[in-house]
Amino acid sequence: MGQSITFPSNGDSCTGYLALPASGSGPALIVIQEWWGLVGHIKDVVDRFAQAGFVALAPDLYHGEIAEEPDVAKKLLMEMQMKKAAHDIAGAANYLLSRSDVSAPAVGAIGFCMGGSLAIWSATFCEVIGAAVGFYPGGSWERMAPDWSGYAGKVAQIHCAHSDGTSTAPGIQEAVTSIIGAGGQVQAFDYPNTAHAFFNDDRPEVFDAPAAALAWDRTVKFFKNSLK
Repeated sequence: MGQSITFPSNGDSCTGYLALPASGSGPALIVIQEWWGLVGHIKDVVDRFAQAGFVALAPDLYHGEIAEEPDVAKKLLMEMQMKKAAHDIAGAANYLLSRSDVSAPAVGAIGFCMGGSLAIWSATFCEVIGAAVGFYPGGSWERMAPDWSGYAGKVAQIHCAHSDGTSTAPGIQEAVTSIIGAGGQVQAFDYPNTAHAFFNDDRPEVFDAPAAALAWDRTVKFFKNSLK
C-alpha cells in the first residue's frame, strides 16, 4: 500500500515510508520505529493507519540501517544523534503539513519502545505536533532532555507494559507529571500481564493479541478525536 519517499530535513534529507488512506485525505501521523529500525512491522503499522483513515509516514531515523539482533539494535540506538532525530521528525511533520491530502492543521506522532519515547518527546520541540502516543517508552528522559513546557495545550497517551513497571514506573510518572504541569493532558493505560513490545506481532514471544487490539482501538480513537 505504501511507498518510499524522501523529504527535507533541516537543510538535509530523510527517507521514509508513506501510506495514504483510500478516501484520498486525512489527518497526518508520524510513526516512529522501535530500535530495530524501519522494518516490516513498522511499515505494516503505517499501512494500518492509512487503512484507518490517516496519512501516515514513518521516517527512517537510522538512514538505511536495520538490526536483527539486540546487540546491533542497541548499537544503532546509542549511535543515533538526538539532534538529527529531532530534525528528521520535525521535517516529517512539516512535510506532511505541506501535502494537499492532509486535512488537519496539527500532526500526530506515535512510536514504540525507543520510538515511544521519541514520540512523546517530539511534542516538546515541534510546535505542529499536537498529539503524541507512546507505546512502552523508555525509563529515562536524560538523553533527550525534554523541555516539557512545549506540551501546553497538547495531548498525549501512553501505553504501559506490565513487565516495564506499568504506569507507576519513574519515567512514566515523570512524563505524566511534567505534561500536566505544562498545561497539557495525558492518559496512561496499563496492560496487565504484558511484556515489553506486546504490540509487535512479529515477535510471538511477547505479542499479546487482546492487549494489542485494545491499545490500537484506544490509539485510533485518540488521534481521531485530537486531530481535527
